[in-house]
Amino acid sequence: MNHIVLYKPQIPPNTGNIVRTCAGTDAHLHLIFPLGFSLEDKMLKRAGLDYWNELKVTSHKSLKSFLEYAKGGHLHLVTKFAHQTYTDVDYSDTEEDHYFIFGKETTGLPEKFMRENEENCIRIPMDDTHIRSLNLSNTVSIIVYEALRQQNFQHMDLTKHYDKDKLD
Repeated sequence: MNHIVLYKPQIPPNTGNIVRTCAGTDAHLHLIFPLGFSLEDKMLKRAGLDYWNELKVTSHKSLKSFLEYAKGGHLHLVTKFAHQTYTDVDYSDTEEDHYFIFGKETTGLPEKFMRENEENCIRIPMDDTHIRSLNLSNTVSIIVYEALRQQNFQHMDLTKHYDKDKLD
């Protein structure tokens, strides 16, 4: 299973958009506290629409408690400081749990944690002469869909299509 892990997220609309992505990809969402907002936040609810009840979500009081929960799974730390890109890693084993860990929008993941897990760090290539980072919810989408592509979109409906004669 694919797991999206948000370490101390701060911006409600980002988390709300990630809720929709998780619901649409059957990914399990993990929130590591403290959050920079309330789970009752209007912007969070609005961005997540009515997908909250379609979502597997687990809250963790700290990074340490999350790591205890995720023992035995594959950790993938998403950071712009990684040596390998997200496409360098094999996520195809659908029997394993893949935990994609994303840091705070402002400061990322703790440096000590990244250094201790350097071999598990992945990044999305970008032209960093123009921007410091990509939007968190966009980054989650890029990563989770690469994992799903490698997993042959297991459990995803690949048969639906739109009849172009019925489109306005």
